[in-house]
Amino acid sequence: MASTSSSSTYTHPSSRSNQTRFDVFLSFRGEDTRHTFTDHLYTALNRAAIRTFRDNDEIRRGQHLEPEIVKAIQSSRASIVVLSQNYAKSRWCLEELSLILEQKTKGNHFVLPVFYHVDPSDVRNQLHSFAVEDTKWTEVNVKRWKLALTQVANLTGMVASGSETKFIDNIVGTIKYELDFKLVSTPAHLTGIETRAKDINSWLRNEHSDTNILAICGMGGSGKTTLAQYIYNLNKHNFESSCFLEEIGKHSKETYGLLGLQKQLLTDILGGKNIMISCVSEGATKINEALCMKKVLIVLDDVDEHGELEALLGTSPVHTQIKIIITTRLLDIRSWFESISWKCRVHVLKLLNDRESLKVFSCHAFGSKLPLEGFSDLAVELAKYCGGNPLALKVLGSSLFVSAEDTRERNNVIEIWRSRLNSLSSMKGDLDCNIQGVLQKSFDSLPLLSYKELFLHIVVFFVGEDEDYVVKILEHDWHAKAGIMTLINRCLLTISPNKKLMVHQLLQVMGRNIVREESKDPTKRTRVWCSDEAYGLLTKGHRSETIEGLTLDTRKIKKGTKALTIKTGSLAKMHRLKLLQLKYVKLSGCYKNFPELRWLCWHGFHLKTIPSGLLMSNFLVAIDMTDGSLETFEAPMVLNSLKILNLEGCYKLISLRNLYLLPNIETLILWDCKNLTHVCKTIGGLESLALLNLAGCKRFWTSLWYKKHVKPLFSFPRSLKFLFLDSCNLKNHNDLRVFFNDQLFGMSLSRNLFELMPNNIDLKMLRVLNLDYCENLKSILCLPSTLEELYTYDCKSLEKVTFQSGRFRLKKFDYRGCFKLSEVQGLFKLVAIKKLDEVDLGHMIWVKAYQDHKVQLAGDRITKGRTWHIQMLYEYGIRSSYLQGIKVESMMPLFEYTSEDNFLSFSVSSHSKKHRIKGLNVCCLYRLSGSMDKDRRCLFTKIINVTKGVTWIYNPIVYCKPRVDEDATWLSYWPIGNIFDVGDEVEVTIFVEKGMLVSKCGANLVYMDDGEVEQEENQENNMMKLEQVVGGDLSDFELTTGVYYLCRRDLFMSLSPDVIETLFGDTIPYTMLLGWRKSYQPCDSHDSCMELNFVLELNRDTLYKKIWLGYFNCESDIPKIKKAVSRLVGVDCVHYYIERKKLFVMGDVDAMAVETCVREFEKTVKIVQVYYVVQRLLKRSGKKIVFWKYVRNMTDIFVWYLYSTKKETF
Repeated sequence: MASTSSSSTYTHPSSRSNQTRFDVFLSFRGEDTRHTFTDHLYTALNRAAIRTFRDNDEIRRGQHLEPEIVKAIQSSRASIVVLSQNYAKSRWCLEELSLILEQKTKGNHFVLPVFYHVDPSDVRNQLHSFAVEDTKWTEVNVKRWKLALTQVANLTGMVASGSETKFIDNIVGTIKYELDFKLVSTPAHLTGIETRAKDINSWLRNEHSDTNILAICGMGGSGKTTLAQYIYNLNKHNFESSCFLEEIGKHSKETYGLLGLQKQLLTDILGGKNIMISCVSEGATKINEALCMKKVLIVLDDVDEHGELEALLGTSPVHTQIKIIITTRLLDIRSWFESISWKCRVHVLKLLNDRESLKVFSCHAFGSKLPLEGFSDLAVELAKYCGGNPLALKVLGSSLFVSAEDTRERNNVIEIWRSRLNSLSSMKGDLDCNIQGVLQKSFDSLPLLSYKELFLHIVVFFVGEDEDYVVKILEHDWHAKAGIMTLINRCLLTISPNKKLMVHQLLQVMGRNIVREESKDPTKRTRVWCSDEAYGLLTKGHRSETIEGLTLDTRKIKKGTKALTIKTGSLAKMHRLKLLQLKYVKLSGCYKNFPELRWLCWHGFHLKTIPSGLLMSNFLVAIDMTDGSLETFEAPMVLNSLKILNLEGCYKLISLRNLYLLPNIETLILWDCKNLTHVCKTIGGLESLALLNLAGCKRFWTSLWYKKHVKPLFSFPRSLKFLFLDSCNLKNHNDLRVFFNDQLFGMSLSRNLFELMPNNIDLKMLRVLNLDYCENLKSILCLPSTLEELYTYDCKSLEKVTFQSGRFRLKKFDYRGCFKLSEVQGLFKLVAIKKLDEVDLGHMIWVKAYQDHKVQLAGDRITKGRTWHIQMLYEYGIRSSYLQGIKVESMMPLFEYTSEDNFLSFSVSSHSKKHRIKGLNVCCLYRLSGSMDKDRRCLFTKIINVTKGVTWIYNPIVYCKPRVDEDATWLSYWPIGNIFDVGDEVEVTIFVEKGMLVSKCGANLVYMDDGEVEQEENQENNMMKLEQVVGGDLSDFELTTGVYYLCRRDLFMSLSPDVIETLFGDTIPYTMLLGWRKSYQPCDSHDSCMELNFVLELNRDTLYKKIWLGYFNCESDIPKIKKAVSRLVGVDCVHYYIERKKLFVMGDVDAMAVETCVREFEKTVKIVQVYYVVQRLLKRSGKKIVFWKYVRNMTDIFVWYLYSTKKETF
């Protein structure tokens, strides 16, 4: 949407300005209707509280008629033109009509023509009494009046007929509707509002909804009020009365503010009566009574506190048809309503997307929906800076307004725009004061000072960090756990799906501005985050009694700055310092009197050991020494408060000693410490350790192989929940010479070399197991029943997966690239016919003759990358096979019951020798009849025992891809004989999706002798013995009473309603449509709890950019461009691709800085794409996590995972 609560106003009946003195102007011919129809109409309009101008009532004596008429028309919101028999014979009436239509063209003036006993066509064509006499008036006037008569007749009007009372009521109703439709003014340039209003409009119009109240929540300037205005205007006419109270938070703080709001609400609900209220509690009682009487629409705008709601709504039950919309920044508003047993629905307002943002910005900056020529790139960047916030887009766009007729030199204006963009992108965060004021309102409303301090710490140091990580660091001083919840509820903070703290870019700038306004002198501020300022403070050794947090990254210091030594004494002078983040900083001097820190983040720590005095704080919660030069880590004292130790990428690290000095450590990251060979045995006594990352520590495990001890060298603590042993070169199943506990929740063993799982790992409680890229792994046996997620991506040798319980319980399972996988217990088993013998095939032995024929299977990723010979598929005890390119018409007579389409029915008959029923054979022939979506799960079989009221619906995991003019054959055997009795009525239906047709289907009963029972039981496939099978216990697959859905894919969301109704009827529970409980998710990405913990424990701030720039017109300057870009801080690589005409830049560098640098040589260049890469994943494991978006706004980044070789491809 284009506007926000801060920029939009409304005009309420009680506070209309002098510009709209009247609601309606009545134009009529006095001699025709003054004392009859018009008089009755005038009375009805006033009775409805519609202020109406009528010439004989409103003109003061002694004044000229025409000027007062002009004023009355101009100050009215609408006009009713009563076109009667002699209307066109009056010069005054025709002049009024011309003025009215002129006013209509100028603005929001509604005109309603009333054809009172006249024909509209006579008015339109000036016939009969509406013929204007040419000889009586001037030609100019005649022309003007004729045009006016034609125009008014072409408007939608009302023709008098039937009861005059009802006719007048209809006129009044129309006027009320039209005026009320514009009662709340909405701002210009509304964009995207229809889609955002859709759900709320549906809720408003649903009279059976059990929720009376809806809260529109969002950050300041996001357009909550504008959306509420739009919805109010659109739906108001559907209610008996309505009220829109604006800026409640502001007015309630005024003297008698709540009383005034209560009176206004009661006045609007009860229809203009003079309401007397002596106190707020009395007003709440009266409002409660009023809300029980009528169908009312109420909008309460900008609610700040729960007390305001209690005063304006009361606490007693209200009319079931009442609808209340609230706009607020309080995301937890539902809790107040729940406390009084009311239901409240929360609607979190979505900000504008990139396209909508550019449109709104352009409307305010250029007066059109598209940028002017030459401004497109800058407009895109400026719009993106606003992050979809409508207020910011309006304010910023208006401040840079330029029109096509602007006489200023175009290049000068563009430079002004560029300068503005640079100021916004700078560390100074130049934010318009209007935007700052609106956003800061949420900050100012925080109830505790500690919450305000917490917010400022987050926006300065911890945006994008893991929530638990930040809570551990900030809880003691700033009550982070409760504070973060409050910040979320005030729309100042959000938590991403992977538990990262995210703050809108504008809110981050707002917060940093608050810190910056503390003082012009950085030493007198509470936080310093600009590297240049921090460098200046530390090199000069300034004392500070206020600084609580400081960050310095030497790579970001302004070029040309003289390199000076930073002494530890400079930090010792900052007595309140608790949060310290250093990146590739070398300190010199003694660490005595070093500040007592909560958080020490020192990337590229340059010393080999921990110096005395550095880690002497009893309050230290987290240490991050990623990419350091440490060779030995040993704490100098007991660190009782330490919970996180991150030594990722410390290549030189050899030994971790005396870990007992870290008794409360919870997270220990040793990822890619390639030379680590010794970990203190006291690790087993760390009773709080929950996450241990030893990924890439290859020498550690190699060193264990050469030790002569047979018993495990040490044990992991029982508290351990997550263990990472990726890329450790584990080759044998007994390589892990450590003792594992049975409490592990998640384990990652990806990129190892073993063929079987390590045999000393107790997996009893395991929920998540990652074995990606274990290319030698052949089988995974007896997985625990607790396991919910299994990842085996690209395990090229994997053939078999089994479970201790015999049942498949996984919720997420990734087996892409497992080209040899043929059996997953409880899910499927695919066996080549040539590997089966007569005992396996039973009565289907005849299929053996086609064992060398090929078949094209599809429908599941298990079919990818393989050439298939005819297979036997086992699922739910059902055996089935597909034949392709084989003439099987001669086989159809073998089926007792056949049909030429997809349906057949029969009665179960007894066997001549009274043999028992063993099962049912079902066969169908199907082919293409048109185009079909790729790899759809298109084959369904529905078998109904009508007599017993039992239905099975089966969707095979794979199917044979049909061809045009050639049948594919599906053969299946269902062991359901125990559910069939003689005389049962049975129906069989084969369903295929659009683009396919069933040409034939058949079925026959399979019988057996009593002596075959034991043999049959012995032949049952081992995989299926404990699994639910047709004819057995299928309770887990029961969709509704007696209906069983044999499928583990959630297809309800993808199938059309018609297909769902055909397959399942109209009795399917609604909850099933939201998600099939027996489905598992075939993963395309590792968004598991294990993987998220894996990612969140990465080194902070490792986002690495890959920037593509295009639109080069001249290549002669490429060498100069490459040289200039390579000098930018953080740039690692610059390459120009001649064939693509694109420049590629890689490094920890600002994308806009790169673009600005290149434009010094090539004005037309612009950024095409920016990739954000977690560098160390790419560099060390070949796995890369790519954050991708066309924008540079990290708040909106979409995440997915790409698994590739170490070679980069683009």
